[in-house]
Amino acid sequence: MTRDSNLGWEVDTLNKAYRQGYLAATMGMDQARCPYRGDVVIAAWEAGWEDAMVARQEAAADDDLLSRIA
Repeated sequence: MTRDSNLGWEVDTLNKAYRQGYLAATMGMDQARCPYRGDVVIAAWEAGWEDAMVARQEAAADDDLLSRIA
Protein backbone atom coordinates (compact mmCIF):
# COMPACT_ATOMS: atom_id res chain seq x y z
CA MET A 1 0.00 0.00 0.00
CA THR A 2 1.04 3.54 -0.60
CA ARG A 3 1.84 5.29 2.63
CA ASP A 4 3.04 8.78 3.43
CA SER A 5 5.63 8.06 6.09
CA ASN A 6 5.60 11.65 7.34
CA LEU A 7 1.85 11.93 7.92
CA GLY A 8 0.95 8.35 8.77
CA TRP A 9 -1.96 7.85 6.37
CA GLU A 10 -2.47 5.48 3.46
CA VAL A 11 -3.95 6.40 0.10
CA ASP A 12 -6.29 3.40 0.30
CA THR A 13 -7.63 4.70 3.62
CA LEU A 14 -8.32 8.11 2.09
CA ASN A 15 -10.07 6.55 -0.92
CA LYS A 16 -12.24 4.45 1.40
CA ALA A 17 -13.10 7.47 3.53
CA TYR A 18 -14.03 9.47 0.41
CA ARG A 19 -16.28 6.69 -0.90
CA GLN A 20 -17.95 6.27 2.49
CA GLY A 21 -18.54 10.02 2.74
CA TYR A 22 -20.08 10.04 -0.72
CA LEU A 23 -22.35 7.14 0.18
CA ALA A 24 -23.32 8.74 3.48
CA ALA A 25 -24.50 11.90 1.71
CA THR A 26 -26.47 9.94 -0.88
CA MET A 27 -28.24 8.20 2.00
CA GLY A 28 -29.04 11.53 3.65
CA MET A 29 -26.62 11.22 6.57
CA ASP A 30 -25.65 14.47 8.28
CA GLN A 31 -22.09 15.65 7.71
CA ALA A 32 -21.51 15.88 11.46
CA ARG A 33 -21.75 12.06 11.70
CA CYS A 34 -18.32 11.47 10.16
CA PRO A 35 -16.97 8.29 11.81
CA TYR A 36 -13.28 9.10 11.34
CA ARG A 37 -10.63 10.73 13.49
CA GLY A 38 -7.61 12.52 12.11
CA ASP A 39 -7.74 15.69 10.06
CA VAL A 40 -6.61 14.20 6.74
CA VAL A 41 -9.04 11.27 6.78
CA ILE A 42 -11.90 13.49 7.96
CA ALA A 43 -11.15 15.85 5.08
CA ALA A 44 -11.34 12.94 2.61
CA TRP A 45 -14.70 11.83 4.05
CA GLU A 46 -16.06 15.38 3.94
CA ALA A 47 -14.87 15.81 0.34
CA GLY A 48 -16.85 12.73 -0.66
CA TRP A 49 -19.86 13.96 1.29
CA GLU A 50 -19.72 17.40 -0.33
CA ASP A 51 -19.27 15.95 -3.84
CA ALA A 52 -22.36 13.79 -3.37
CA MET A 53 -24.37 16.79 -2.19
CA VAL A 54 -23.36 18.75 -5.29
CA ALA A 55 -24.33 15.78 -7.48
CA ARG A 56 -27.71 15.55 -5.72
CA GLN A 57 -28.35 19.26 -6.25
CA GLU A 58 -27.41 19.02 -9.93
CA ALA A 59 -29.68 16.00 -10.39
CA ALA A 60 -32.55 17.87 -8.73
CA ALA A 61 -31.98 20.87 -10.99
CA ASP A 62 -31.95 18.62 -14.06
CA ASP A 63 -35.20 16.97 -12.98
CA ASP A 64 -36.80 20.37 -12.51
CA LEU A 65 -35.64 21.53 -15.96
CA LEU A 66 -37.02 18.40 -17.60
CA SER A 67 -40.39 18.81 -15.88
CA ARG A 68 -40.64 22.39 -17.13
CA ILE A 69 -39.85 21.35 -20.70
CA ALA A 70 -42.33 18.47 -20.84
